[in-house]
This record gives sequence, structure tokens and C-alpha cells, in this order.
Amino acid sequence: MSKYNFNSNPKPTLGVEIELGLVDGETMALSSSITELLALLPRGAVHCFKPELMQCCIEVNTDVCETVDEAEKDLRAKLAQVELAADQLNLRLWWGATHPFSLWKHQQVTPNDRYQSLVNLLQEMARRLVTFGLHIHVGVDSGDKAVMICDRIMQHLPTMLALSGSSPYWENRSTGLHSHRSKIMEGLPTAGLPTLMRNWSEYVWLVSHMVDTGFINTIREIWWDVRPHHNFGTVEVRVCDMPGNLDDVLAIAAFTQCLVTALSDEIDEGTYQHDCHPMMVRQNKWRACRFGNKAQLVNSYTHEVQHVAKNVETLIQRLRPISQNLHCESHLERIQAISEGPSWADKQTSIFEESGSAQEIVRTLSKQSRITALPV
Repeated sequence: MSKYNFNSNPKPTLGVEIELGLVDGETMALSSSITELLALLPRGAVHCFKPELMQCCIEVNTDVCETVDEAEKDLRAKLAQVELAADQLNLRLWWGATHPFSLWKHQQVTPNDRYQSLVNLLQEMARRLVTFGLHIHVGVDSGDKAVMICDRIMQHLPTMLALSGSSPYWENRSTGLHSHRSKIMEGLPTAGLPTLMRNWSEYVWLVSHMVDTGFINTIREIWWDVRPHHNFGTVEVRVCDMPGNLDDVLAIAAFTQCLVTALSDEIDEGTYQHDCHPMMVRQNKWRACRFGNKAQLVNSYTHEVQHVAKNVETLIQRLRPISQNLHCESHLERIQAISEGPSWADKQTSIFEESGSAQEIVRTLSKQSRITALPV
């Protein structure tokens, strides 16, 4: 049985991973161009710019940061490099969790032994993973605490999904959902909401059992909405759709860093491990997937039904002192506006209703999300 050591973090460090679609600058369709794009990026930064399962995606990662402002500076510099390289190839970057009209069967798998093995194992469930998400790492000081935080943060995952929903279209049709990506991800055998676990030992046993019985090949094939990451020593929140711009990414990163820190403090002070029924979380996740920031979520403490905006208001009040300590107060406060304003799914739908063109969705939003000015 494998042994996994959790690399402890003494501080709630922050790491942000964003997955962006590569689209043709003329047709706005997804383009399997990751190899050409990476060739134009710094060769010594392979940990920052990575291919994903599909060649129409690039993953951009921050270094280990202490504050959201530090993560912003990191991401802006790296995104500027990606945009410059993409411009040379007449590519644009798509900030959305699914592409409005490109077909998954037309996308090419990255020629990598691990990815080919995944496709062989998962078949169509892997080949249709043409999705783009936001992953946020927050450092914690022990594996046991990481597992407990994963359990306790589950009740807040539907709120995070509601705030980030940006995948209303799939294969040139409206799905009626704010987050179709979340339903695609749930097609994987080790994705969606995690199982309840008591401590690090139980997590290690579970992962080792799945590897030893051939259910998964490696620990990297655990794609839960939140998971411990032993190498980084973090809790990794993976539930979010890819928001439509960097400002919203940073706001959700601040929300996540503050929330993990609050839960960590609660655990240090002594707390009962489970405080929300899993079925209530599943119910709320569906509501968030269907209605986005207009969803009404069941409060896990009072069992009242509340609008996302009301839930967010309560959480901001609770987390405001922590945000001040982490120097991310302005980013956290932005969450309220996200909860009240049109979602990214709404914005995509509005553009389509006005223009009648799925291509215009990509053209408009890829232009608005740019870090640098378009070349003349």
C-alpha cells in the first residue's frame, strides 16, 4: 500500500490555476494549438504553462503566493506572455467553462502517455472533457486538517459554483444550465463531491485501495470538487467554472483563501467534524448548477432557503476580519457584486439573444477578458 506524506504549510499560502480555451482568431472555434503555443512561451516555465487533456486548452499557474495581490501580479505577467504568443498564432483565449459551439468529438487529445491512458480507461467520459475550470490551492499545516477542511467546506461549494457559473452552452445549443461543465465532470468515476473522511490515514487508505485494485492509475486521478493535495500541502478547491475575467478569478480566490483560513481556525479551536448532511450539499449543488447566482440555497445551519446574494452577504461579514489579516478585503468584497449582478452564463446568453451568433459570444468575451490591448 502506498504512503503519501503531506507537505505541511505553516501559512495559508495561495496558488491559482486557470484553464483557458484556445480559439481561432477568425472562426472563434476551438483550436488544437497547444504545442505551437507552448513553443513560443519561456521554456524554463513548464510548471507555469501546461497542456491539458485536450490540445485546445492551456493551464496557467501561479507560483506559491501569500496574498491575492501577489497572485494578481503573477497572473497578469504570465497572461500577458500567453496573449503575446497567442497573437502571433492568430489565437484568442476563451474565459468560459465550456465553448458555446465547438464539438467535443473534433478536439484532439494531447499526445501524452498519461492522457492516452486516461482516454483508454475512461473512453467517451474522457474524450468529452472539453471543459475549463478554476482551481485554487490554500496551504494548511497537516494532512488531518486538510481532510477535515475538505469535509467542512463542502457546504460552501454550491455557493462557489453559483458565483462562477459560465457554461450555459454545449455543442451549439443552450443547456438551460448555468454550469453544464459541472455535470460533464460528474460523469467521471472520481469527480463531483468527495466522500466523507475522518483523517489523513483514511484518505491514504482510500486512494491506495483504488490504485491497488486498478480503479485509478495514480492519486492524480482524484478529481473531486475539493481534495487534499499532499505534494503542495494544500486544500485544492476545484468546483468552480472558469470565470469570464481575471477580476472575478481573484475575488473567488480571496473568498476561498479566507474560507479555508476560517475553517482552519475553527478546527484549531475545537469543533465537531461533520456539520452538514451530504444530501443537502448535493441538493444545493444542483440548484447552483441550474440557476447560478439566482439560485436559492438551503442554509445548512438554519435550513432556511436563501438567495445566493444573501448567503454571500452573511459569509462576507463572517470573513471580513480574516480578509483584513490576509490583505484581500477589496477582492473579497467584490464577491457581493458577483452574487447580485448578471452571471457569466447570463452574459453569454444576452450576447446570443442580441446577435443570434454563438461566434459573437466568443468574439466579444475573449476581447473583454484580455489583459493586454489587441494588436493593431
